[in-house]
Amino acid sequence: MANVDHAKIREAVTMILEAIGEDPSREGLIDTPKRVANMYGEVFSGIDQDPREYFKTVFNEEHDELVIVKDIHFQSMCEHHLLPFYGKAHVAYIPRDGAIAGLSKLARAVESVSRRPQLQERITATVADALVDMLNPVGVYVVVEAEHMCMTMRGIRKPGSKTVTSVARGIFEDDAAKRAEIISLVKMS
Repeated sequence: MANVDHAKIREAVTMILEAIGEDPSREGLIDTPKRVANMYGEVFSGIDQDPREYFKTVFNEEHDELVIVKDIHFQSMCEHHLLPFYGKAHVAYIPRDGAIAGLSKLARAVESVSRRPQLQERITATVADALVDMLNPVGVYVVVEAEHMCMTMRGIRKPGSKTVTSVARGIFEDDAAKRAEIISLVKMS
């Protein structure tokens, strides 16, 4: 859990409830400020985490072909509206000199980056850059697809619309065939 100031959050939530014309002392709302403070501690637990930490332990395996972990489910909070967005990340890399990461570490990196006020574009780039920094792979390609509640429940109100972002590093920056291979693998069931 993030090191959040629970008292400040409770006070702020109470003020928001009052500002929208609600009675914070109403039975259903009495514990809402406390619940929101606890939720924010959990939802923003990645604020102090560095995703590169997950790639400090490297295994050596003579593997110089594509490694992909797909359908990594995540939830995050849009930093513009503090509304959730959620979806799946697909992380691929080609090891250099046999340096591979534990597969769960790819998912942990996505999780830590998503658990803070965030932008989808930043999640995509941060995960890719952490892999580049720590593994020095031949290439990294990260694709993130998500539904944003700031587009679903307010503003344009288009439920089901998805935003897709991708970041290519190394060999994937210039090799369209390699990128196409990853996209075809992501689309497979």
